[in-house]
Formats: sequence, C-alpha cells, structure tokens
Amino acid sequence: MEYYFDNAATTKVRPEVLEAMLPYFSEDYGNPSSIYKIGQKTKKAVETARAQVAKAINAPAANEIYFTAGGSESDNWAIKGIADSYGEKGRHIITTAIEHHAVLHTCEYLESKGYEITYLPVDEYGLVSAEQVKAAIRPDTILVSVMFANNEIGTIEPVAEIGAVCREAGVLFHTDAVQAVGHVPVDVRAMNIDLLSMSGHKFYGPKGIGAMYIRKGIKIPSFIHGGAQERKRRAGTENVPGIVGMGRAIELAVSELDTEMPRLIGLRTKLINGIMDRIPYARLNGHPDKRLPGNVNIAFEFIEGESILLLLDMNDICASSGSACTSGSLDPSHVLLAIGMPHEKAHGSLRLTMGHFTTAQEVDHVLETLPPIVERLREMSPLYEQIKNKK
Repeated sequence: MEYYFDNAATTKVRPEVLEAMLPYFSEDYGNPSSIYKIGQKTKKAVETARAQVAKAINAPAANEIYFTAGGSESDNWAIKGIADSYGEKGRHIITTAIEHHAVLHTCEYLESKGYEITYLPVDEYGLVSAEQVKAAIRPDTILVSVMFANNEIGTIEPVAEIGAVCREAGVLFHTDAVQAVGHVPVDVRAMNIDLLSMSGHKFYGPKGIGAMYIRKGIKIPSFIHGGAQERKRRAGTENVPGIVGMGRAIELAVSELDTEMPRLIGLRTKLINGIMDRIPYARLNGHPDKRLPGNVNIAFEFIEGESILLLLDMNDICASSGSACTSGSLDPSHVLLAIGMPHEKAHGSLRLTMGHFTTAQEVDHVLETLPPIVERLREMSPLYEQIKNKK
C-alpha cells in the first residue's frame, strides 16, 4: 500500500470523473467542429464543461472560459498576451518573488524583450500585501500577477484586496490559481480578478487539461493560431475527454468544499502538531492559518530533504521536498529563500500535501514513520552531534 502525500503535485482521478470521460474516447468521439450529430454531441459536452468551470469560479459568462493544456500554458498566455496587447500603454509588470516558475520564467522572458518586472518581496510567512502592490503600481503598469496560493508552502495571498487595488488603479490583475481552485472558495467577481489560470489535475481531474478565465472586454491575442476553436483564440481540436473530466471534477470539488475544507484542516492540524511534538528543531513554513487546507511544509535542521524523501519512499510514503535538489539543482527552493530561510535550513524541508482520499490512519502512519527517519539522518550529521554534545 502506498501512502500518497503529494497532492499538490498531482491528484488521483476520481471514479466519477473517469466515468464521465470514458464515452468520449470510443463512443462519442466526434470532432466538436463537425456539423453531424456525433460532432454536435461532443460540442455540447464541451460547452457543458465550460459552464461547469464558469460556475465554479462565479464567472459572469461561460464564454469567458478558455480551455488550455494546463496551468503553465494559461500563465504564459495571460502574461505574454497582456504584454502584447497593452505594450503601447506601458511595459511594466508586477509579480512576486514566490510565484510558480511558469510565471517567473515568463516574466524573465519578457524582461529580455524590454519589459520591466517588479518582483515584490514577501514576509516570513510568504505573504505579500495589497499595500505593497499599490505602492509598486506606476502609470506604465499594465499587469499585476500574484498567485492565489503558493504551491510549496501553501500560503493564501490576500487576492480580493489586491484585486480591489488593481481595479481602482485601472491595472489588469491575473492570478495563478492552480493550487486554489477546487480547494478553497474562488470568486472572480467578488475578488476583482481579470484573468485566472487553473489546471484540472490539481482537483482530481485528468492531466493535460487546464483553463483560463478572461474577463469580457480584455484584449488578448490568440495563443495558438490555426482553426476557429476556443473562439479563434486557441486553435486545435479540443481534448474532449479531458474537458469533460475537468468539468465534472471541478463541479464535484466545489460542491464538497463545505465538508472537505474542515476535514482537511483537521488532518493538517493533526499532522503539524504531531510532527512538532515528536521532532525537535522543526519549523513550519508558510502561514499557520492562511494556508491551503491540506498543505504541510516543515523544515528539519541538520539534514537534507532529498534523504528524507528516499527513506519515506522506502516506507511507501509519497511526498516532496521544499528543496529543488530533487529536480537536479543544487540550489534550495526560491520560495523558502524568499521567506528568509538560510540555505542550509531550506535544504531540509519536506512538503506533505493531503487531499480527498487522505485518511486519519494515513496521517498516523506518517507520524509513526517520519520521526525515526529524521533521527536516523541526524545521527549521521556532524552539526547535530555538536548540538547534542553542547546539551
């Protein structure tokens, strides 16, 4: 049996979602652009899913939802598209130091094209304030892009307040809500969001499908040129099974928020308190309360996160590290450095993210397994040995 604690990376497709998708692989397989019946049937399924996504984020109209291949594509389209359409008005964009690389690398690309990017710092919890955004806005600012919730430390940003500041200043506001949609309430109207990115596989839908909300009236160029799909803004035959799956997944996730959020917060509290009680020299990363319901990110002094992951895997526990060393880099996470963590401590971080299928028994298993792993690794650490000797 595997104990899956990496739901921030991807989620398991729910049985109800898979069931909704299956007919569109082999029975209702028509091209939605075709005029005959099986084509029109799939077109209707696509539009039903579009309406489901719009309703989930309280978008005023379903035609403000555009399907993409995922969150990274949506982020790229939002930022590059606004830069292209509004470049004559100004060439200044505001974002934060803790964004996902889909945003940061896109901004770096625009810097190479002559745009100026302001990377706002965050506090020790990973929060950026609406006041910081307001102070950074200039006459030539065309876009503010601030993530809804951080993918590593789980901190939820004051999106509604930032949206209000941007609306008052007449500056467009984009949020990467990949980690938030389906996990916490998202309301594009109440929060003054102009563009929003999301990804189906983060809320128990399939991989390879995402969406972007673009508020009516915003000028944005086509991202993929070719056919007339997605109202001529993203060409290519639609991924009908993926779109249907995403629609069903977001419908289920949002309908269950009232029960899932408190359940996951309870498991999160149990896991955090259990780790802190059992393991000394541990620190919770991210805001203690303003965080995603299922996110736990903890730094352990004197050891490497990669080593923890390997030993957890030997005990059938799937998790991830706050350190980028697992992807081949020797540098620690840019998010952990941005919240003021020293390099040596940032390398010892562990992210445990829970979801719909996580149980209290699985949390108990982690609490039984993790402390001896940390102790075993620390016994090999000269730094830890010095601390023990001083005591």
